Order: sequence, then C-alpha cells, then structure tokens
Amino acid sequence: MAEVVKMPKMSDTMTEGVLAKWHKKVGDKVKSGDVLAEIETDKATMDFESYQDGVLLYIGIEEGAAAPVDDVIAVIGKEGEDYKAALEGSAPAAAPAENKEEKPAAEKAPAADKAPAATPAPAAKVDTSSIPATVIRMPALSDTMTEGVINKWNFKVGDKVKSDDSLADVETDKATMEVVGYEEGTLLYIGPKEGEAAPVNGIIAIVGKEGTDITPLLQDDAPAASAEAAPAADAAPAAESAPAAEEEEKETSHSDGRVKASPLARKIAKDKGIDINAVKGTAEGGRIVKKDIEDFKPGAAPAKAAPAAESATPAKGADAPAKAAPAPINLPTFTGEEKFTERPVTQMRKAISRRLSESLFTAPHFFVTMSIDMDQAIAARAKINEVAPVKISFNDFVVKACAVALKQHPAINSAFQGDKIRTNEHVHIGVAVAVDEGLLVPVIKFADGKSLTHISLEVKDLAGKSKSKKLQPAEMEGSTFTISNLGMFGVDEFTAIINTPNACILAVSGIQAVPVVKNGAVVPGNVMKVTLSSDHRVVDGALAAAFLQTLKQLLEEPVRLLI
Repeated sequence: MAEVVKMPKMSDTMTEGVLAKWHKKVGDKVKSGDVLAEIETDKATMDFESYQDGVLLYIGIEEGAAAPVDDVIAVIGKEGEDYKAALEGSAPAAAPAENKEEKPAAEKAPAADKAPAATPAPAAKVDTSSIPATVIRMPALSDTMTEGVINKWNFKVGDKVKSDDSLADVETDKATMEVVGYEEGTLLYIGPKEGEAAPVNGIIAIVGKEGTDITPLLQDDAPAASAEAAPAADAAPAAESAPAAEEEEKETSHSDGRVKASPLARKIAKDKGIDINAVKGTAEGGRIVKKDIEDFKPGAAPAKAAPAAESATPAKGADAPAKAAPAPINLPTFTGEEKFTERPVTQMRKAISRRLSESLFTAPHFFVTMSIDMDQAIAARAKINEVAPVKISFNDFVVKACAVALKQHPAINSAFQGDKIRTNEHVHIGVAVAVDEGLLVPVIKFADGKSLTHISLEVKDLAGKSKSKKLQPAEMEGSTFTISNLGMFGVDEFTAIINTPNACILAVSGIQAVPVVKNGAVVPGNVMKVTLSSDHRVVDGALAAAFLQTLKQLLEEPVRLLI
C-alpha cells in the first residue's frame, strides 16, 4: 500500500522546510535508508532519508519551494499503484489538489463573460496558458526568508539556457545559493538587477521560445507589479526598474540658480556630500545627470578656489600700512576626498540583529563582574597537557567549571517561559563561535558529566564544523547556559547579550598579568575577569553573585574540577 512521506520536523524551532534538492525522481526505486532529498531548515541543510522500500510514485513539492512541517512531500509505494487514495487520506495534500482543480474553472469564467467590454485582464490570464514561456519566481530558500537579493546573474537576456543551468546567485538570511530555472529555452526577461531584492514568489526572470511576447505574463502578475509601482506616481507599466531609473533622469530639470540637474543626480550628490554647483553637466543644455555625479572628481573645485584665496591675501596686505610686519605663515593647501564603502546587510546578519534586539529589549539584563586569580589554573593546565591526549585550553576549564557550578546553582540554569520558569536539571552549555557571516552557538550536551579531555575534543570538533558550515541543527539546539569567550583577543572586560531562552550568559575576558595583593604583599599575578549577564525575571543579584563565587573557587583551585 502506498505511504505518504511528510515534511519532517528537523529542529525544535522548525515550522517549515525548503526542498533544496531531490536525489530521486518519480519512477525511481527507493530503499529504506536512501537519501531522498536535501532539506534546508532554519539551522542548516540536512539529508532526509527514506524509511520505506518501494517506488517513488509522487513528488508534491518542487526544488526551492517550502512546505510546512507534516505537509505531504512525496508518496512511495508499489510500481503502478494508484497513489491518489493516499493523498486523499492526507488533509494537507488534498487542499492544494482542490485549488488546482478550481483554478481552470476560475479562468474559464472570465472567458464566458468576454461579452462585457471592459474586461481585458481576465482575457490575458486565459492567454498565458498558450504562451511558450515560463515565469521563474523567487524561491523560498529558507523558512524565514521573505525576500532574496540577486547577488549575480549568470546569464543575460537573449542567452540560451538549459534546464539545469544556474540562472543566478541569490543571497538569503542563511547563505548565498544558486537558483536553477529548470526550464530550457531563451532568457527573455530579467526582473531585479544585481544587488536588488525581490520578494518570495516575485517574478525574477522569464524563459521561453525566442521572440515570444511576454507582456501578458507580466500583466498577469499585475497586483505585485502595481504594488511596486505605487511610489512612482505616473509610471504605468512598472514591470522593469531600469527604464524607470532612466526616465527619472529624463524628467524635467529643476534649477538651483542656474544649475540644471535631474532629481536623481541631485539625490546622489546630496548623499555623497558633493556641491552640485561644482559639477559640469554633459547632457543637453549642460544638464547634470547621474553619470556626471559619479564621474565627478572633487579635487577640481578647491583648485579653482585656491587662486582666489591666494589673491585675497595680497589684497589685505595692500591695504595694510607699509611698516614692517611679521611675515605671514603660508599653510600649504591640502585637498582631501571623502570616501566610504557600503555593503548590504546579509540575511544572516538581519536574523542575528532581530534575535539579539528581542533579547536585549525584552529580557531585563543586569551584569555582575568578578576577578579570578588564574595562577593555579595556569599551573594545572601545564601539568595536564604534559599527559593529556589533546591540548586543554583555558576555555575548556571555564566550560567544565561552569557545568559544575550550574549543578550547585540550578536557578542560573533556567529559562523564562511567560507564565512559568523552567529550571533545567541537565546542563547543556552553548559556546559562541565567530564565523565569517556572523555567530553560531554549538552546544556541549551534559557537560557536567564529561572530562576536560572530552570537552576539549568536542569543542574543537564543533568549532571546526561551524567554520566549515557543516554544523547540524541538532548540534545547535537545547542550550541551558551560554559562554562567550573573547580572551584570545586580549579583551580586558565585556558584557554579552543573553542567548534566549537561556536566563544567563557568561562573558570571559583574557588573562592579564597585573599586580595583586597576596598575604599583605604586592606580587605579580594573572587575573581573568568574567561578567555574568542575567535575566532579572529569573535571576536576582544575590544568585548571580553566588554562582560567580562558586565559579571563582573552582578555577582558583582546579583540583575541585576532578572530584
């Protein structure tokens, strides 16, 4: 009997998944354990294995499209078996099927009402079915994606493309990914330019037979087009952004005194801090356009002003009496150019910004700092590394000490959940790792029961996976406490924003060689400062201080970690 395959829940925060790639096609034989597809979640892209033997009878979601958790994505059964009964038995799959049947009926209705004169739009919708061209839309490449930025077009209008060609590179909140058109023909239309964003399901390209009139396809997408065109008051068919920009250049010029410039040129000049009066226009009638602003070299303006300044000085000198006076100090003229670079905010950085803003402005943070004498920890580390199979770092000492201290102070190992506070009896410690695109937090699970060597190996492995983008969602989930260590950068002291839903995060600074007082004498010492950021809805100041006292005792006498 045919069995449906549903979108799996691959992380605790996952609500939908994006089908990144199918490894099987309809008609292929599938064995239990075979990789059916690659599914992208809010954490990473993972392989999805089949749990059934049989033949792949049906695929319900295309590559690049998203589907909610538990939605039907495929059906596996015996060769030639009727799988429709399995689909009908699944409510989520039945709804799209009904919609598909209703759509042609909806399209036929306007055709029947063709007699009333003013209904050209429905007629255009009917015509699209016979147009030998296919619309390529912006796919949902992650479950949190609302728009994608075209990083690079790999083809231009008029090029021949194949079904497996990568049309463009699109940047999402997770990474930059390729968009495949899955159509063969000529690239007839490109919507957003490189660097521009397009909403999910918005038209980004059209592929079809060379010479095809694609106007009905663009008009069929009129609701989206009109929404984008609203800011441009008099532009009727705002399908392409490039002509709109050119028309802005061609609009009637306004003048600042005698200077004629297009509105776009004035805006760019204002943004760059360029005096538009110093720019020479190259358009008809000496009008200044965008290209003149971009090509403008600001060094020319001061050069003209310099002679005037020099001529002004003798003029003052001529009016002065002919008596002896101290020689004036002539400062050389220095001309600089204001420069800057801008880069768009990546989708991952947007996600980090959103989450940390929610944490900082939702959870009332307070901070407690304590200095720890690391002399004994330094000596213990040196002795351990003489015999340990793997080198132990100071961060490994901190992870182990925090795990032990959390068992003694369970209130720190808690989470605020609206109408209740959850106190975790297990200890899962998240370790913040910096990557090129932002920050990832892999989790050391049950850290209190692991040795220093075990923790060291696991931290190194997870940090390597983070930087090579191979970290799995399960390896980033479930933390009950987080550590952010900037000690390797020589940082004296800092505070960290809580990694929700944790109640606390520990900021660890570098070990500093400073004078300390021991037994009434000032002697050299090695001090490390740690700052605990706490959610005041869960933790009070006395609890935070007590936890840090225990942490201090463990690190100042590391033999306690071995008990």
